[in-house]
Amino acid sequence: MLKRNDGRDCAIDFGDIFDGLPSPHMVLDRNHCYVAVNKAYEKVVMRGRDELIGRNLFDLFPNDGESGQRLRDSFDRVIETGEADTLAYIPYDIPRPPEKGGGMEQRYWTAVHTPVSGKSGTDRYVMQNTVDVTDIVRLRQAASLPFRRAETQLLERAREAEEQHKALMSESAEFRRLFQLAPGFFAVLTGPDHVFTFANDAYMRLVGERQLIGKPVREAMPEVSEQGIMDLLDEVYRTGTQYQAESRRLMIRNTETNELQETFLDFSYDAIRDTKGNITGVFVQGSDRTEDVKRQHRQRLLLAELNHRVKNTLASVQSIVSQTLRSAPDPATARHDIGARLAALSKAHNLLSAQEWTSTDLCEIIEQEVSVFDPERISLDGPRFTLSPKASISLAMLVHELSTNAVKYGALSSDAGHVTVRWHEEPEVGLKLTWRESGGPPAVQPDGKGFGTRLIQSIVSGEFGGTFEPSFSEQGFSCIITLEAALLSGAKVRI
Repeated sequence: MLKRNDGRDCAIDFGDIFDGLPSPHMVLDRNHCYVAVNKAYEKVVMRGRDELIGRNLFDLFPNDGESGQRLRDSFDRVIETGEADTLAYIPYDIPRPPEKGGGMEQRYWTAVHTPVSGKSGTDRYVMQNTVDVTDIVRLRQAASLPFRRAETQLLERAREAEEQHKALMSESAEFRRLFQLAPGFFAVLTGPDHVFTFANDAYMRLVGERQLIGKPVREAMPEVSEQGIMDLLDEVYRTGTQYQAESRRLMIRNTETNELQETFLDFSYDAIRDTKGNITGVFVQGSDRTEDVKRQHRQRLLLAELNHRVKNTLASVQSIVSQTLRSAPDPATARHDIGARLAALSKAHNLLSAQEWTSTDLCEIIEQEVSVFDPERISLDGPRFTLSPKASISLAMLVHELSTNAVKYGALSSDAGHVTVRWHEEPEVGLKLTWRESGGPPAVQPDGKGFGTRLIQSIVSGEFGGTFEPSFSEQGFSCIITLEAALLSGAKVRI
């Protein structure tokens, strides 16, 4: 109801005003279905409102040609952008009812399309005001009527305006396409509630292809609303001051798994102003830096791990050199033993470098250390078992000492000798590894412990909390080694 200046109601209803407008008006929803029509519209299309309300315009008035597509595109632009659109000149035939002879009637129109908001504030409709210019077109076609030149000129101006409008829309569509396909993400938020009116493909990929257009940020992306984003948007909308962020961490919900995922974004918020300078919305632009940030984090961890490993390696080298020199009978033997042990250490490092110092497999470590021998003389049997970097180096040194002993005194010192290595996990025990030699000379227990034996025992008990049980017999040397599984695989670098 209308109000007088003194606050009293007038007996006039907006519905009556709409219905009594002299020019044709109608309202469509976003699916192009009729919501309302006035009497003038009923008259011009020769249909009653009972035939129109709830029906799709393009079902009642089909047109698969250029005019139909232009009309549909105009409706969709108004719904999507919230801005009015004008078709200055459009030929569009309408079907005549059977009582009026049936068939199609050729008509020409000028149409103005205006956005209308629903009660919720987020629903949007299109109101069309049409002017039937068919008579003017027919006058133009009748060149024998010179006294109606004014109408002909009017039509020409309308057609020129339409051509200019189409050219502008073509340029606008090209800019829109470029924004839509840009690698960086863009979005346009309108009003104090920050309602999405545009989001390009990159933005949709970032947020998981959820429904955004026509919804405020708080409703469309509630998870970021709880992370301080709403305060930032409100500040930009209120003051017009730009906000910029670099590698800001945000948890965005994955729409497929419904889980929050860590992302890192560079982005900025800029105020959008109308021709009078008033702030009407916020322009969002940015890029997803998640992979870059994770890569940098990974590099920092790897560098720290590398520094740690270098220090440990230098300590291992120092220990190997000093203890080998003390136990070697002469300088030549010392040089040979030091070189062999450092080579074993180098092989383990090469294997770890290929895996970026994350982990290795136990079988790969053993295969590398025995690769210099005839493969027919070595048997390996056991499941895959992942080793941490520290365990990889220690196990390489352990296998090196066992194989060196086999070459000097055991099965690999003869042409017919053979070595079998087996391993498996046992509950509440850990990893159990058996080294068994056969086909070589009998094994004799030494009077004392050399550096190799002390090194093995140090690795097994000191680093892995395990046991080393050697056995000396006529068939050859063998040993059973147990290692705590958690200490073998628990030191992986995790990114």
